[in-house]
Amino acid sequence: MRINHLIKALIEAEAEEERAKFYSLGSGGHYSTDQKNYALTKAQGIGVRATARLLRIPRRTIQRWLRGKGITVKRCPAWVYEWAYWRRKSREKWERIKYYIK
Repeated sequence: MRINHLIKALIEAEAEEERAKFYSLGSGGHYSTDQKNYALTKAQGIGVRATARLLRIPRRTIQRWLRGKGITVKRCPAWVYEWAYWRRKSREKWERIKYYIK
């Protein structure tokens, strides 16, 4: 077995344990208060998107729970705003160069 496959298998096994722990907190049907608290604790530690992938529940559900607790949640990570700013600046620069060359 290649090392990459082994690492991936170990990560998936750990994620499966986390998922099992999350689902063992509930009794089926709607999410219990214990499950919500577990998911919110995870989300504050590793992030909303990572928690959603780990527990296989919708990201918007976790965001709704966080907002219900009074915790503000941005629509996207902080780095996206900076990336968009520099992308816009780059586009403007290339537009100026294009008009200058003509």
